[in-house]
Amino acid sequence: MDTWLESLLVLLALPKFALSTVFIVSFISATLLPLGSEPVVFGLVKLNPHLFWPTIAVATVGNTLGGAVTWAMGLASHKVVDRYRHSSHHLRALRWLERLGPKACLLAWLPLVGDPLCAVAGWLKMPFWPCLAYMAVGKFARYLMMTAALMGAFGR
Repeated sequence: MDTWLESLLVLLALPKFALSTVFIVSFISATLLPLGSEPVVFGLVKLNPHLFWPTIAVATVGNTLGGAVTWAMGLASHKVVDRYRHSSHHLRALRWLERLGPKACLLAWLPLVGDPLCAVAGWLKMPFWPCLAYMAVGKFARYLMMTAALMGAFGR
């Protein structure tokens, strides 16, 4: 079993497949599924330092598109959320989000709350393109800082 897993990891680390893998993992990790893309991004950059910027770009695009899907899921979820409409936490969060508007999507990179934040932005029918732009900025900054910090900490 270990040999199979090692072979798979080597295959996925090849530049020919690696950026596709980064895109898919980054996309999925921006949905409400519990998956982190950072190990894949760091692993590829560690194995292929010359792919630093392409990896950051592909991870940002994949994660942003995943955030857009989450936004759309939120837009479609009015009926489910209506059950909780009157709870104090819900009302406080809604006021905060409505006050910030699409800028709140800048926090989409945060663990645990970032993906649901995108869903709530869609549910609130916040403008899609501004939300997408703020998501992209936040996610790009996260990938850039995280990967650069890990490269410095676990240098070549």
